[in-house]
Amino acid sequence: MLKKILAWLHLWLGLASGIVIVIVSFTGCILVFESEIKDLTLPYLFAENPENKPELPPSVLYKEVEKAMPGKEIHSVWYHGKGRTAHFSLNSDSAVYVNPYTGKIVAMIDHEDFFHFILEGHTSLWLENEIGSGIVEYSTLIFLILLISGIVLWWPKKWNKSNTDKSFKIKWKAKFKRVNYDLHNVLGFYSLFIALIITFTGLIMGFSWFSKGVFWLTSGGGTMPEYVRPYSDTTHVTKLASIENVDKAWKTGVEKIGVYNKEAIIVSFPDHYSEPISLCTDMANGSWRYVYLDQHTLKQLPSSEIQIDELGVGKWLRRTNYALHVGAIGNIPTKILYFLASLIATSLPITGFYIWWGKSKKKKKEAKSKRKAQGLRVSAG
Repeated sequence: MLKKILAWLHLWLGLASGIVIVIVSFTGCILVFESEIKDLTLPYLFAENPENKPELPPSVLYKEVEKAMPGKEIHSVWYHGKGRTAHFSLNSDSAVYVNPYTGKIVAMIDHEDFFHFILEGHTSLWLENEIGSGIVEYSTLIFLILLISGIVLWWPKKWNKSNTDKSFKIKWKAKFKRVNYDLHNVLGFYSLFIALIITFTGLIMGFSWFSKGVFWLTSGGGTMPEYVRPYSDTTHVTKLASIENVDKAWKTGVEKIGVYNKEAIIVSFPDHYSEPISLCTDMANGSWRYVYLDQHTLKQLPSSEIQIDELGVGKWLRRTNYALHVGAIGNIPTKILYFLASLIATSLPITGFYIWWGKSKKKKKEAKSKRKAQGLRVSAG
């Protein structure tokens, strides 16, 4: 009885969310290898340094970008590491890439590129406002139900050789109908674990109630800490600190604060004397840490995040949620697994629809044959 109810639920929820799941899963496939594809196709991401010079401080690069983009507010600079360009975030449609060893501007790129387009499809189905993101979030919740009901439906009644072969092997030599069923049933099982991770982490990003619930479970009943906005001390200061303080903050971040991947760091340029200098550091395998410094004294502010190694399970999961979602936590090996799992997730609504369509067609054919047989009996009578 339970399996019949779950089968009905699995069918209609799958039909209702199928198109959305296909779009979200397929765009996810592409986004898994975003950084690797960009490295292969975008030469401006790399910086030449034949004279082996040290990286220039933010103030020097800032002045070069300011000359090239007059009147534009410059928010931050991202040093990507050795042999790579640094890029500036501005209040414009362009991102500016600079050689951090020479200060030369390498490229000005529209930030709404191909991957931005794919990301919009992944998060909002290319729909404006919150409609698209809402559809994606609730479809992800439905997908979680589909995964749970799917594993119950997959579970063999008896663990004999015949049933286990059907559950774990694809019968490639069978007719297409059977192969399609195996692709849905067997591949769905093999991708289940990673699909659950992707779905759970997506729901954590999508629903605050889900995020708080997961934190409560993983922290032993703790409450998710509220974000406290950091401010620089303005008790005796009423003007913006000099840009040289940003240079000092950058140097502190690279030499003293950062532990993992030290050369990669994002440094903000405060535009108000009460704002802190924000350092995004320890960017490794899809996770990062924000540290805030008083722009006047360069003292670390209480809102700063601690090292990932010092976090409890709940806070660790919160910090690494994005890395777990995109498969970056184990670098290339996990990315490959995530790509395959996302590709299978893309196929599941398609193979599932074909299973339903085949059964529906069969039922119609049987009903037609039954009506015809009844008609013949009536004529004969």
